[in-house]
Order: sequence, then C-alpha cells, then structure tokens
Amino acid sequence: QFPFGRRLPCDIYWHGVSFHDNNIFSGQVNKFPGMMETVRKITLSRAMRTMQDLFPLEYNFYPRSWILPEELPLFVAEFRVMKDSNPSWKPTFIVKPDGGCQGDGIYLIKDPSDIRLTGSIQSRPAVVQEYICKPLLMDKLKFDIRLYVLLKSLEPLEIYIAKDGLSRFCTQPYQEPTLKNLHQVFMHLTNYSLNIHSGNFIHSDSVNTGSKRTFSSILCRLSSRGADVKKLWSDIISLVIKTIIALTPELKVYYQSDIPAGKPGPTCFQILGFDILLMKNLKPMLLEVNANPSMRIEHEQELSPGVFENVPSPVDEEVKVAVIRDTLRLVDPQKKKRKDTQVTVPPQQQWFGVQEHPGLWDLSPWRGWMGGALRSFQADPSAVLCCRCQSLEPAPGASEELPDAPPSPEAALPSLCLKQVFPKYAKQFSYLRLVDRVAALFIRFLGVKGTTKLGPTGFRTFIRNCKLSNSNFSMAAVDILYIDITRRWNSMGIDHKESGMCLQAFVEAFFCLAQKKYKSLPLHEQVESLIDFCECRLAALRDKRLVWGCG
Repeated sequence: QFPFGRRLPCDIYWHGVSFHDNNIFSGQVNKFPGMMETVRKITLSRAMRTMQDLFPLEYNFYPRSWILPEELPLFVAEFRVMKDSNPSWKPTFIVKPDGGCQGDGIYLIKDPSDIRLTGSIQSRPAVVQEYICKPLLMDKLKFDIRLYVLLKSLEPLEIYIAKDGLSRFCTQPYQEPTLKNLHQVFMHLTNYSLNIHSGNFIHSDSVNTGSKRTFSSILCRLSSRGADVKKLWSDIISLVIKTIIALTPELKVYYQSDIPAGKPGPTCFQILGFDILLMKNLKPMLLEVNANPSMRIEHEQELSPGVFENVPSPVDEEVKVAVIRDTLRLVDPQKKKRKDTQVTVPPQQQWFGVQEHPGLWDLSPWRGWMGGALRSFQADPSAVLCCRCQSLEPAPGASEELPDAPPSPEAALPSLCLKQVFPKYAKQFSYLRLVDRVAALFIRFLGVKGTTKLGPTGFRTFIRNCKLSNSNFSMAAVDILYIDITRRWNSMGIDHKESGMCLQAFVEAFFCLAQKKYKSLPLHEQVESLIDFCECRLAALRDKRLVWGCG
C-alpha cells in the first residue's frame, strides 16, 4: 500500500476511490477517469433519458425521473395532468440526493408538495423517481440485487458480469406505500447500511438465509416455483449492456481528457455495482450504478454497548473474493505474454508481489492472499495497491521456500465467475450506440487536448465541415443555437471549471439539428441519418485533404 504515492512502475494500480494519479504512464488502473461523475444519480438519469427518447421500449427498465431543482415545475405540471386525467391514480415517488450514498437523505412522497425544500436544494440537487410499488417479495420482505460488472475496456467495449451477486433484504414485512408507512425505511429501503441498524437484521453463516443472501439462492427458490430463470438472466444481461452503452459516451469524453490519444498513459478497467430490483412479474428494474461498490467481507458485531468487533461474512466472501480474483486474472499482464510465448511459467513467476511500505502489509503468494488483502485494504480505501509480477524473486518478506505450484497459474484456480457479455452479444445491441457516435464527433472537434467542453469556434467548425448550414439555417442561427443551449446547461450547475458546451448540451443541439433536417422520421432515425451524413462529409473532407497532400 502506498498512502503517499508510489515510486516504481507497476502492472496494476488499485485505487481505493477514484482515478487520481497523473503520474501513471503505463500499466492498468482499476478506475476510469470520470466514472464517479458519470454514475451520479443526476448524470445517470440524464443519460438514461436520452436513450429513452431514442429507444423508449428498450430503456423502459429505468423509472421515470425528474431532476431537482430545475425540473420541479415540470414534475408538478406532469403530476397535475396525470391526476386530472385519472383521479383514482395514487402514485408514490422516491427522492434521492444526487451525491447521496448508503441510503442517506432518501425519502418517499405522495405529492410534489411533500418535497423537502428546507435547507438549500440548490446546494444539494436530487432526483425524484416513480417508486416501484409492486416488487417481488421473498418471505414477505422486499429485497434488491447487487450485481458486480467488470468494465474491462472502453474501446473496444468489453463487459463481464459476475455469475453470482448479493440479495439485500429489508427487515420489516412489505406493504404498499401509504401515508402511514411512508417513513418506515426498514420496509421500503433495501440499503444494507440502513437495515443493519434494525433489530430484525439477521447475520447468517448460510448463503440461503438471513438479511443478506447470494443471488443464486434466490434464483434457486424462483426456479423451484417454476419461474423462467434463464429469461430473467437474459433480461438482466440486456439491462446491464444497455446501461453501459448509455454511460460510455460521457466516459469517453473524460477518458480523452485525462489520457489523450498519442500520450503515454495507462489502460483502465473498473468493477461496478449494479443495484437492481425485481418486480412482481420478474421484470428487472435498474435502481442505480455504484462506481465504488463495497468490497468488505466482514461485518461489525456489537459485543457490548459501544464495543464492536469485525466478524467474517461468508456471503460477502463467497461473492466478492471471486469477483476480485477473476478481475485480476482477466487483466493479468503476464497472461498475454504467456500466450505469446507458450512457455510454462516457473513457480516464482506465479506470485504477485506488493512493493512494500514500512509498517504496512505485504501481499503474500497468489494462493490465500485475497481475503487478507481485502481486510487490509478496506482499512484505508484511499490508498493505492500496486502489484507487479515478480521474476525469479519471492515477494518482499516472503519465505525463500516456495510451496509447490501447478504447471500453469490458472490450473489451481476455479473456473471464472465473470461471464463476458460484450462483445459476445454485440450484434444484438450495436444499433443502440448512436450517442457513442455523436460523442465521437464531439471529441473530434474539441480541438484542445485535455478539455471536456466544446467552444464556439469548435461548434462552428463542426457545422461548416459537415455542411449543415444553408439559407434556412445561417451561421448566425448556429451561434444563437450554441449560446442558448450552452447557457441553459451551464445554469444547471454542470461543471463550471471549464466554459463551453458539454457533451450533454452537444447531444441536445445535435438532436435539434437532426429534427430540422429530417422532419418526417422518428427521432432515432433522424439522429442516425444525421450521423451518417456527418460521417460521410468528414470522410470526403479527409480524402480531399489526402489528395491535396499528395499533390
């Protein structure tokens, strides 16, 4: 562990919180630049809404959402229209602070007037969503699913899903929301960090019982009831892929800003936590995505008032150790070298070593180190764990005598718990990647490396190079469009560190241009047609410049 930075280059850097080291020029980092910002509740809701506008049926797994404070009037107006058209409609909404975690600040409401405007909602914006009133219950309790997803690569896109996850239960029997029970968090909120404080929370050594269980145990019970578990898994895989597709445009902008093309830098991977709720009809609904899912494999147990000790959690250990172990196997830099050379690796090279820091733990042999690594790392999650494959020497402080090792590093390990879903199923989902292509145009015209916002000159160059201006849409109108949209997005408090047009504003402007140019088509066809048109114009311009260069 290196709480104050590290000195030697490493193969794998394991940051505790976010990508924050500008001095890494090679290797792999377990965090993507901008991931924390991209999966925040407001940014995620905006990304999902963009995809819902383009593909409403494909993205109906995310609850309808409004962003506070700027969309409060819209929320009130739409609520009134629905109520007037259907007086018997009795909805429930859930309010989630944008930067909240572990259930902090979440509450349920029945009417827009119940939104808590005390304090300053400007300083703590939030998302209000339709509450899912008919969840699937087990033992009369509401529960959600935490699935671990490995984003192994952004370009090309590579996604893995863990074959097992966690099911986290409420601790009070569920009833549909009423004015009397809205405030009963142990009934409505599945957050582990909330329910662990309930007197009804059950710590269990079995993966099939208690307030936290494996997802596979839930699937077994559903299968015994005759449920179509294969279809459920298929729906979950589809939800994960579609969500990642919605997030990648923003991530690519952050990535090129921190690691510009042509500049030495690391590659990135990241484990994400997907929180999913099953409806009564077994339809999965996305609740949120966590950039830093907890990897604790222990829980606190109160021995006496105010005295706690850490106790192993078999459920957490079974799921999380496998996820981290297999993530390291998939990103192992020695794996490619072994494939390339086809040479049996000596036992000494089958070890991972940690560059030792005085007073801190060192990483022992590959076998048996994972539990200890997790326990030590969780004590200081802001530290950086740096691993490099040792050649011919044991890890610092390790015994000179190495235990017998199998011929291959993989031979002694279980089969992978992480299943590749993309590009494996790429053909089924490639048509959804329209905003990815819009983001590629945005990045192309950013101009200055390291920036995330498009200036007015860049926007005008985009319009001019793609030949989008004409007698009905002059360059003066282009400037007005740029100013109006940029000003509105900047007024929402979207990253004031840079001036200019952010990606979300550019996407809105692009959709506006598509609707002007292709009026009779559905929105997704309008956008796809304009993308094709722009890409064709830019390709022709590139060819023209090549000819000029040859001349």
